[in-house]
Amino acid sequence: MGGGGGGHVEGMTEISTRARPGPVSEASVRDEPRERFEQFFAANREAVLGYLLRRTADRHDAADLLADTFLVAWRRLDDVPPGDQTRPWLYGVARRALANHRRGEGRRHALADRLRGELTEQVEPQPMPDNTPAAIAFRSLSEPDQELLSLVAWEELDTAQIATALGITRNAVRIRLHRARKRFARSLTAHPRIALREEASHEDA
Repeated sequence: MGGGGGGHVEGMTEISTRARPGPVSEASVRDEPRERFEQFFAANREAVLGYLLRRTADRHDAADLLADTFLVAWRRLDDVPPGDQTRPWLYGVARRALANHRRGEGRRHALADRLRGELTEQVEPQPMPDNTPAAIAFRSLSEPDQELLSLVAWEELDTAQIATALGITRNAVRIRLHRARKRFARSLTAHPRIALREEASHEDA
């Protein structure tokens, strides 16, 4: 009995050893979805791009929509059907991406039309007269000085807001603004000479 029992155990051990699958690495498990995605991307990219190009007026829009389509496919990889159903499924995703794009375009056009209508109804801001001492002195400044003083006078921004608009520190704004105002004051004091130079340039033209 003892010998028979030992043989039975040895046989079971041998069967169990043969039936046990080999180790599966984490890397191979992790790479399976990526490989599957790359395969159906390579097989269907041109077809989906053609689908989108035939329905859009701009190649850049089609490229963006293609990226959106396959991004959805990657996020919903488990929902992508295999075989002959993969491409129709991708067409469905592309169709929804295209519909969203068109809705967005429609909203943007409607907003632009509304803004144009509102702007035409408003009174046009009166430009600064060209021949005033202040205007002549302002034009004599560099473009950075003009922009800085314009943000203060026309847009009515404070130091912190100007720093945000120009992408610089508040301290830099204070220093540049102080220097720009000094240059403007000097130009304003000298405006008769500036005016004469401007008149001469207009006559030469």
